[in-house]
Amino acid sequence: MDENKTYGTRLARLWKLFLSTLYISSFTFGGGFVIVTFMKKKFVDELHWIDEQEMLDMTALAQSSPGAIAVNAAILVGWQVEGLIGMIVAVLGTIIPPMVILSVISVFYNAFATNRYIALLLKGMQAGVAAVILDVVFDLGGKVLKTRSWVYIVLMVAAFVANTVFDVNVAVVILAAAVFGVVLALVQWKKGGTK
Repeated sequence: MDENKTYGTRLARLWKLFLSTLYISSFTFGGGFVIVTFMKKKFVDELHWIDEQEMLDMTALAQSSPGAIAVNAAILVGWQVEGLIGMIVAVLGTIIPPMVILSVISVFYNAFATNRYIALLLKGMQAGVAAVILDVVFDLGGKVLKTRSWVYIVLMVAAFVANTVFDVNVAVVILAAAVFGVVLALVQWKKGGTK
């Protein structure tokens, strides 16, 4: 009896995971960071399946790994929530909407490419996407500032300057920050601290 209940609970959770990623992927436009924002709101804030720090780590991994950020994030979220099957379910939920939308657009490409209203719609969506990305930047940046650690604040500013002013590739910036974090952790560990 207990095994059936566990199976039913797991099946319900997998179904919720699929529907959540399907919904998020269906109604978010603008790239991976937008989808990651909505994943955070759904899986951290609403469902409490993942904690804040795990989501931040997953976002960094999704960004620095090859491939689409949305799919990478779905892989990590699905794995964290329900293991291998959760990963497959989350990826399917994430890729089905764009696959269907792009299939329809490819059939009617000429009609979409020359349609003034679709061009205006896409311009309007760009403004909305920019607002969502700014929300993520302020949220994550605020969390770094709240640590009151000058090391992390300087690292955040240096990463921003490297990417925006010197046009250093994002993957290189993230990798350098990760190496810095590992070195910092080792130094603190040798000193006997746990910060």
